[in-house]
Amino acid sequence: MASAAVIVKLKLDENLSIHLKPPVAALGHDVTTAADEDLLGKADEVVTAEAFREGRMLLTLDVGIADLRRFPPGTHPGIIVFRPRTLGAAGATEFVLAFLRTVSLDECSGCIAVVDPERVRIRRPPAA
Repeated sequence: MASAAVIVKLKLDENLSIHLKPPVAALGHDVTTAADEDLLGKADEVVTAEAFREGRMLLTLDVGIADLRRFPPGTHPGIIVFRPRTLGAAGATEFVLAFLRTVSLDECSGCIAVVDPERVRIRRPPAA
């Protein structure tokens, strides 16, 4: 994946630190959090529906949101699930930021991407 400065609308799920918002915004992205919109504790379907209604790619640690049957690629702006080695706030925040600094998010548009320390797996929409 190539590095580029594509501006993307993002929503940070509640399992990512709210302290991630300022550095993500500093990268030039339009970012909101689940906390900004009183979505804390809401079901995945509620959080994803709101993100998708706003045209926002959802960033999360929740592997359940990567379910292709629930959220098929091509039916939403995109989902990126992060799988850092540690789920501590500081480690997860740095893991997400390292990814966002090096990847052009337009490559994940409409896709479900799972990012772990060894690789990035992207499920793309079916070819038309």
